[in-house]
Amino acid sequence: MSILDILQQSGGIETMARELGVNESVAQAGAAALLPSILGGFKKTTQAQPSGLDGLGGLLGQLGGGGLLDSVLRPQPTPVNKGNEILGQIFGSKEVSRTVAAGAEQQTGISSDLLKKMLPIVAMMVAGYMAKQGGDNSGSSNGGGIGGLIGGLLGGGSKTSSGGLGGLASLLDLDGDGNPLDDIIGMAGKLTR
Repeated sequence: MSILDILQQSGGIETMARELGVNESVAQAGAAALLPSILGGFKKTTQAQPSGLDGLGGLLGQLGGGGLLDSVLRPQPTPVNKGNEILGQIFGSKEVSRTVAAGAEQQTGISSDLLKKMLPIVAMMVAGYMAKQGGDNSGSSNGGGIGGLIGGLLGGGSKTSSGGLGGLASLLDLDGDGNPLDDIIGMAGKLTR
């Protein structure tokens, strides 16, 4: 099951669509286009942490852990400041977020303004899901835990998932290193010169 399916089943996509006043299929298409970059950001953050998986587990806990997904699913408006905090941690700058939204706009035809509103909500859902799934074994050093979860969600390994993000992530991954975010950051750098 892909992360998009999981977010759909949890009610997150429906909640986001309702909050943003869009059709659920638009919210799903936007989330599908944003997910590879968000997951790539978490993967890059994990690799950059001196303490590896413990660092990402600590980051998720500090940002609200499993409660992040619950924040999106509540009937009141989503507190997107937490989502923006997550984006700041995984992308490093607003330029990268803008570039991610612009890239998703080219793929989907959905306006980048709407995608920019989706970005923090999707980031909260993913972080909340990862925190809940990684809970007990987030510090595992055997490739499991949060690191293994990110790899699986990005379509890493030999698994091929129909309807998963593997194909979409590989479209964004220009240099074929398994992480589309570094390519997006490179694009952001070219745009700001």
